[in-house]
Amino acid sequence: MFFTLPTLLTWARILAIPLIVGVFYLDVEPTSQNLIATVLFVVVALTDWADGYLARRLNQTSSFGAFLDPVADKILVCAALLVLVHLGRLHTLIALVIIGREIAISALREWMAQIGASRSVAVHMLGKLKTTVQMVAIPFLLFHGRLFGLIDTQRWGTVLIVVAATLTIWSMVYYLQKALPEIRAKAR
Repeated sequence: MFFTLPTLLTWARILAIPLIVGVFYLDVEPTSQNLIATVLFVVVALTDWADGYLARRLNQTSSFGAFLDPVADKILVCAALLVLVHLGRLHTLIALVIIGREIAISALREWMAQIGASRSVAVHMLGKLKTTVQMVAIPFLLFHGRLFGLIDTQRWGTVLIVVAATLTIWSMVYYLQKALPEIRAKAR
């Protein structure tokens, strides 16, 4: 199921990442760069919801789609975080916490699947909440200005990304605790 509509949306999310990064290399004023990158990120992030909805609605779910979807999300978030660090809008430590957790939990899930215990690290609401907060914080940080003349997106984005980093650690601890009994059983 490489070429179903939901899978194509996921591929489009991956292919759009260089566009979001590339915006900051265009010869346009910074406020235009920020706006273009923010709009692109939001549109691309919305395809995450759309591909899942369409996969269920059109009965086009697949194991490949289930694999590719979180990979696309992780690459999108990691690329955006690296851009924000480069622009000086995000502290490196927060980016490292979030990216490190993504790598660690992906590795844990892969290992748990190999030992036949993937259900113990299935996606939990805490992980979904973490992703949602990240997907709101990142556009605020990309925009880097006043939204509607009222909302200081840098301030709110910073608060939200700290909340996301906290949820990142919390969800990592949760997944590790769920996996620990299986890890102990296999270590014997």
